[in-house]
Amino acid sequence: MAQSDEESHAQCLQRFLDLANAINAEGVDTRVVSSGLMTASAIYATYTLAGNEGSLTDKGTAKLAEAYKQQVDQVQQAKRARSQQ
Repeated sequence: MAQSDEESHAQCLQRFLDLANAINAEGVDTRVVSSGLMTASAIYATYTLAGNEGSLTDKGTAKLAEAYKQQVDQVQQAKRARSQQ
């Protein structure tokens, strides 16, 4: 049975968190781990949108930044909802 995008997303998310936690357990500061993940994500997102040799226009960069903002907002809303339970 094929996984839904939502299930695949959840599994990818967990794998990235597990990797980040493993790197942190090796003694790398969480800020450095976070920055590394963000840079890797930015590189991969640019590749996804523009290909391996391409780059984003200023408008494309703004759209990508807005997509990141929406993700951060979603995470924070979920955290606030959990803390109010």
